[in-house]
Amino acid sequence: MRNNLLLFSGLALLFITSCTKSQPHFIANPEERAQIVTDFEQKLQTIERQELFNIFDSALSQKEREAMQFLYAYMPLSDIVNYSGEYHLTNVRQAFKAKHEMSWGANIPEREFNHFVVPARVNNENLDDFRNAYYEELKQRVEGLSLADAVLEVNHWCHEHVNYKGSDSRTSSPMATIKTSWGRCGEESTLLVAALRTVCIPARQVYTPRWAHCDDNHAWVEAYVDGTWHFLGACEPEPVLDLGWFNAPASRCLLVHTRVFGRYFGPEEVIERTANHTEINVVSNYGETAKAYVKVTDANGQAKNGIRVDFKIYNYSEFCTVASKTTDENGVTWLTAGLGDMMAYAADNGKFGFDMIRFGQSDTIHLVIDKDKQFAQTLTFDIVPPIEKARMPEVSEQQRAENDRRFAVEDSIRNAYIAECQRHQQVEPSDEALKGIMEKTYGNFQTIKDFVKQAQDKGQYEKALALLFNVSDKDLRDISLEVLNDHLDNTPNQDNTLFDRYILNPRISNEMLSPYKKPLSMAFDTEQAQSFKAQPQQLVNWVKDNIIVRNDLNVRNIYMLPIKVLETKIADNHSRDLFFVAMARSWGIPAQKDPVTGTILYHDGQQWMKVDFGETQQVSRNMGTLLLNYQPNASIPDPRYYTHFSIKKYDGSRFNLLAYDDAKDPGMDVGMSYSEFAGGIPLETGYYVLASGTRLADGSVLNRTTFFNIEAGQTTKVELVLREPETGVKIIGNFNAENRFTNLKNNENQSVLQIAGRNFYILGLLDQGSEPTTHAMQDIAAVKQDFDKYGLHTIFIFNDKDAYDKFLLKKFENLPEGITYGINEGQMLDEIKSNMHLDKSTLPVFIIANSNNEVVFVQQGYTIGLGEQIINVVKKL
Repeated sequence: MRNNLLLFSGLALLFITSCTKSQPHFIANPEERAQIVTDFEQKLQTIERQELFNIFDSALSQKEREAMQFLYAYMPLSDIVNYSGEYHLTNVRQAFKAKHEMSWGANIPEREFNHFVVPARVNNENLDDFRNAYYEELKQRVEGLSLADAVLEVNHWCHEHVNYKGSDSRTSSPMATIKTSWGRCGEESTLLVAALRTVCIPARQVYTPRWAHCDDNHAWVEAYVDGTWHFLGACEPEPVLDLGWFNAPASRCLLVHTRVFGRYFGPEEVIERTANHTEINVVSNYGETAKAYVKVTDANGQAKNGIRVDFKIYNYSEFCTVASKTTDENGVTWLTAGLGDMMAYAADNGKFGFDMIRFGQSDTIHLVIDKDKQFAQTLTFDIVPPIEKARMPEVSEQQRAENDRRFAVEDSIRNAYIAECQRHQQVEPSDEALKGIMEKTYGNFQTIKDFVKQAQDKGQYEKALALLFNVSDKDLRDISLEVLNDHLDNTPNQDNTLFDRYILNPRISNEMLSPYKKPLSMAFDTEQAQSFKAQPQQLVNWVKDNIIVRNDLNVRNIYMLPIKVLETKIADNHSRDLFFVAMARSWGIPAQKDPVTGTILYHDGQQWMKVDFGETQQVSRNMGTLLLNYQPNASIPDPRYYTHFSIKKYDGSRFNLLAYDDAKDPGMDVGMSYSEFAGGIPLETGYYVLASGTRLADGSVLNRTTFFNIEAGQTTKVELVLREPETGVKIIGNFNAENRFTNLKNNENQSVLQIAGRNFYILGLLDQGSEPTTHAMQDIAAVKQDFDKYGLHTIFIFNDKDAYDKFLLKKFENLPEGITYGINEGQMLDEIKSNMHLDKSTLPVFIIANSNNEVVFVQQGYTIGLGEQIINVVKKL
């Protein structure tokens, strides 16, 4: 087979190096074409599965052939095996068609077209047929427009279909996002990039992997217009380019980056080159920056060549790696970043070192790799983010008014679609279990209805419900009938408590779900399958001996389907691990990827066994206990994981985060509360670090970092301390400013963000005028002048119109100017009480928060002096 592949690649080289006027090249530069040939040949020889490259036997023009070789040379292994050659060829031809038919197509430079139009993949989403499905619709939408206006118009089209709502980390495909009608920022930006590329507008998704001044991250879009990259908020149309709600926070970014398909040689700073992509740094587009150098040595002062240096931002109570670079022969590497603080970390031969970088203050830091597992100390860091210096384009009143008008029309179009989905989601009122499922299906309602009906006809209704309860909410919105039926029909029933979650359940991690049960269960003869089931360690050994791991071919661990791993016998670590779990479940062996540690486990009938494809161990072996000790304070009586603290385990090179998610919101960056840790938590023996932090109103953090060891059979006590600021205001919780309510002034459905803008605001959740509410109003009236002086937007929300009408009857006097009154049927109250650990029934509740969703003040129930308390906080903002 290798000889055939070499012959095939030789023919490929002949096509690339030949040149006639009638056969234009995909890439004009001969040296760049030659490099693609080299990389393509290497991919052919590495994979050695000729059938995966059969598309090159098709009748292709020279330009098509070269474009396909460009894609296959650099696309991740998952895209080669999960999707057919015909799929990739269709997208290439669609890109060429758009370049030919769009009025601006001829003016798009080769480099931008090849890297930012031709590739269908944007991030780590499931690929779909978006280009072919929506090309004509989008083409008509932008007909006759300038390139800049076309970018804005495509974003309006996206907003008609999709709005923002948070969800788990799996990125749905563009068409699935449209079907759902909403998505998180990563899904919205994936959709917009796909839509822009569909009409031959170069586009890329850009990320701040972690904000510097608050928790979370954000993704948006840059589009190439007339020689310059411009940004916009995906599905958040504005009247002009380079404008979004995030202009101000983006100016505070430490890092903004994007991953460009293949070998890219643009003008931007390169962070990393891989076999799949080129990661570039575009933070200078958004704020003031500086370059800092890191010199790495060992304890003896010897420069360390070829050492990976991780650059980390404190976010979600951890130092999170956002970029990695490698030292040169002098032990030096560098990064450009916003004018704030990062941590630099490096490791070698079981030792590590770290230090803070103050970008803009110090040009070079000296990082010494001299610490090991014996380093058990507590350190403190005061971390400062960049200051805000927003760059704002001009927008006329007419432009704003027209954009607002269109925005409302687009909302109505999308809301009509949602209402139609909700109408079709209806089930018998008595079936509460199915009702709860159907409410989450959105545009996928018919798939779930058909599945349930077919299951009822087969007498498997309860089993079908168990399956639906175990997949994620997002799965309910985009799972296919084929996947559902495969796992229902090809999972024999077992009478044990592990069956629903660890055998029947198709979801393992954050992968694209597929119908793997039937093909995997039939992949081996009965005798071999029974042997695996009787002794799962044999399955571990088979995977270890037969699946070749090549992480370099899939550097972002984009999921390979289990059946494709079996067919090709090659995978990245992540896909190999999930393949094992899929194989085990297909034969009735309970298996999982541990949600906290990421460890692969199977159950042998007695206990969970840990799998590392080297040695398999009982999970209970070599365990100790961590006992955190926290002294509650009035502001934070019960700290939360991710919000206030985190724990990482050392693997001999790097510290890996343990994912203690809240059971109610797995995968949503909501952590367990300290009280759930209070009795001690079991941990594997090893070396750990506890990070905790108090974030202040200006975005800075008071961090405390403690290194400790867990010994077998012993309890390790570690102090959990949230450092108190000497002055200023600290972040004590979060509230989503995108929460919506009915504004009683105009009866419009608006968000808190629309009323308050990018500022702090005061939000009060009130009843009809009980004694606590009466006292609160009186206290606020007593400091009316201060309220009016500082000018914070004040919003008072009621659960219903009746409560508001009764409140008005109280005729409270001398309240601050410009209060907005609205109705929200409990959702805001539920969120605040959940996030802030408040009593479930007591009103009123007052918070002070900002557009970054950060809460700096909360008060509930009967309180004397509320107005003064609020003003004291406002004065510090």
